[in-house]
Formats: sequence, structure tokens, C-alpha cells
Amino acid sequence: MAIFEGAGIALITPFTPDGEINYPKLKELVEEQIAAGTDCIVACGTTAESATMTHEEHIEVIRFICETVNKRIPVIAGTGSNCTHTAVYLSQEAEKAGADGLLVVSPYYNKATQKGLIKHFTTVAEAVSLPIILYNIPGRTGVNIEPETIAYLCKNVKNIVGVKEASGNLSKIALMMHLAGDCIDMYSGNDDQIVPLMALGAKGVISVLSHVAPKQTHDICAAYLAGDVKKAAKMQLDAIPLVEELFREVNPIPVKAAMNMMGKEVGPLRLPLTEMEPENQARLRKAMEEYGIL
Repeated sequence: MAIFEGAGIALITPFTPDGEINYPKLKELVEEQIAAGTDCIVACGTTAESATMTHEEHIEVIRFICETVNKRIPVIAGTGSNCTHTAVYLSQEAEKAGADGLLVVSPYYNKATQKGLIKHFTTVAEAVSLPIILYNIPGRTGVNIEPETIAYLCKNVKNIVGVKEASGNLSKIALMMHLAGDCIDMYSGNDDQIVPLMALGAKGVISVLSHVAPKQTHDICAAYLAGDVKKAAKMQLDAIPLVEELFREVNPIPVKAAMNMMGKEVGPLRLPLTEMEPENQARLRKAMEEYGIL
């Protein structure tokens, strides 16, 4: 059984003006997402600026979100690292904190071989009992987890159950689904490819768009899962201009700007990320107005 079906959110981390984690605001965001129909919360993914967190902050955010959600929907903890030892440590701590699953990104910067990736992911999986979703995002990590590697891991490591696919390469994703058969739960990692990837067998999306349009993102997936492909496709296409602006600059710069435009007061970014350029903010605001969320 899949950890979830539908729209999961790769939740941002709100900060106070002085850069500390704003836990009251984090609780508010979690409750807002659950109320809007979001099917899963991903804690401490890329969008959460987890690369700028201390290990203590990382674990505490996971624990806080798990306690806030209180099993109403699944919580998947981002626990990847370019150091296998660190990924094992964060994964074990996330399991203790009450996570329902783990999202483990391929080691970034190191640019491991496919053999190295197999060893890395297997080592993490053997250290925990939680189901693991691999995260393939070569644009950030510098290495693609090849279709054969993903299929091998899902077939041979019992608690590696799926992949968040953000490579954008539909041909390789189709090959992966062919090779993996029934043993893989795939989620789109790109908000502009929810419906295309669901057509290839994806269970849903792990989304950034959900921050500003949670019901709409949920409904895209729900319509497809209910068999109304035409409705899902129209909703997907209607969202494209907004999605384009949400990724005009590196994520999560635009989505935090969008949330602040909406009055959500999620605070600043942590360096090295900086505020969105004024001309890009104007484009984003226009897209949000045209989509009907401002």
C-alpha cells in the first residue's frame, strides 16, 4: 500500500524576522494544509531550506510536525544527505520522532556512481524500518538515479517503495515504470507534470504549488484518480502560468514571496538564498491574480 495517494506538500519552514524557526506559524501552516485536503506533509525537504538547518533543528521540525499532524495524514521526513552516515542518523531520528515514511535524496555534490547510489540507499534503508521514497532531482544533486537503479532498489530492498521524480525526463521515467512494474510508487516532483506522470502510473505529487493553492493541487490528483482525466488535465494546464512563476527563481524563493504576498507572514529566507527580485515579484503577483488567489 502506498504511503499516500494524491497531493503531498513539500512544506516550507517559516522563520522569524531574525531567522529562527517560527513554530507557531509552522503549526498554522500544517493545520491550513490539512483543512484544505492535502494528503501528506513532507517535512524538511528541499523547499524547507533543510540544507541551512542544524541537525538539531532538522530533527525538531520533523518531531514538531509529526506531533501537530498526530496521524491525521501521513508525514514523510526528508532525511537525505551527501554523507551516508548523516542520512542514516537523520533517518533513525525521524523514525523515533514519529514519521510515517522517509524521503531520501540522492547524495549531492559527491556525484556517486550508480553502484555507489545502490550502496548508499541500501545502507540507509537497512538502518530503519520505515518505507523510503527515493528523491531523484539531478538538477540539484548533479547525478541522475538511472531507471535501472531505481527499479533494482525497489525490487531488492524491502522498504524502498517509491520515488519522487523531478528529473523532468518523461522517457526515462517511462522506462523506470516499465522496469519496476508493480513494485514502485511514483510521485511527480514537478508541479507542471502532475497529470503527465500520473498517466505513467504516478500516485500523485509532492508539491510546491500546494502552498498557495492546496485545494486546487489536491483536486488535480483527485480528479485523475477518479477517472476524470479531462478535468485533471484542464486544471493542470490552468495552473501552468503560476507554476512557471513559482520557479522563476530557485525554490523556495518564489513560494515564500508568494505566501508573504498572501499575508501568511512566513518570514525571510536563510542565506545563501535571498529575496526575490522586484521584477520577478511583479510577474509572480500577476500570475497569482490571474489564477484567482490574490
